[in-house]
Amino acid sequence: MKKVYAGFGSALFLVIAPGSIAGLFPYWISRWELRPAFLGVPALRGVGLLMIAFAVPALVESFVRFVVDGCGTPAPVAPPSHLVVKCLYRYVRNPMYVAVCSIVLGEALLLGDLHLLEYAAGVWAMFHFWVMVYEEPMLKRTFGSEYDLFRAHVPRWIPRFRPWGPDAARE
Repeated sequence: MKKVYAGFGSALFLVIAPGSIAGLFPYWISRWELRPAFLGVPALRGVGLLMIAFAVPALVESFVRFVVDGCGTPAPVAPPSHLVVKCLYRYVRNPMYVAVCSIVLGEALLLGDLHLLEYAAGVWAMFHFWVMVYEEPMLKRTFGSEYDLFRAHVPRWIPRFRPWGPDAARE
């Protein structure tokens, strides 16, 4: 039953938090108006579209991991009871934040909107601050040496090329 509540809570949080950051606010900034391509390079629109196309499923999958493997939600009010270290978390510690930033950056490239590009930088800075000041200390307190091992092998922002797993600590 806990996973059912976690699923509902995660779905609600997905709509409210990433939905606002990567959907509503970019709409308010850009009105989804297509502007000239950055640097006059139309191929950048395709790059932006690909970023969005890869990031949206990655975001959803990362939310699912919190329910299935963590028995909780990404929302601080109902955190997971288990450290999530499977799927995309084997490549990067913060796949949700990376996905949201990729979506916003993709929107900026797709629409050719400088204000969205600036917003994407601000979103990343906000996420970085939140991770450093709140999330990492909280994860250290909650999961201790398990988190230390994860943190030692999985980068915060730039994904690794090969997946890591707790059983691969010999790396």
